[in-house]
Amino acid sequence: MPWLWLAGAIILEVIATTSLKLSEGLTRPLPSIVVAVGYVGAFFMLSRALSRGMDLGVAYGVWAAAGIALVAVIGVVLFSESLTWVQIGGIALIIGGVMALEMGGRH
Repeated sequence: MPWLWLAGAIILEVIATTSLKLSEGLTRPLPSIVVAVGYVGAFFMLSRALSRGMDLGVAYGVWAAAGIALVAVIGVVLFSESLTWVQIGGIALIIGGVMALEMGGRH
């Protein structure tokens, strides 16, 4: 169950971050509201994952890595941003580091 809460936190954080770009410096009301609601919801769901026994380092690592990867892809798809091979490699290293964190915690 903690993983479902974490997945919800990741989705809301990605929506909020994408809306932050669309808010144009928090000057557009609707995207700005989505930013606030999304971040509050993301932290609420992250707290639920933690209160249900998920390790802090694992939860935050997965949350951050998934968020970085998803936001980078959204930037390319929705905003025509580019990713260099170095940036793609960096994202892969982040994901690999989180996987090592998760696997290293198992005994």
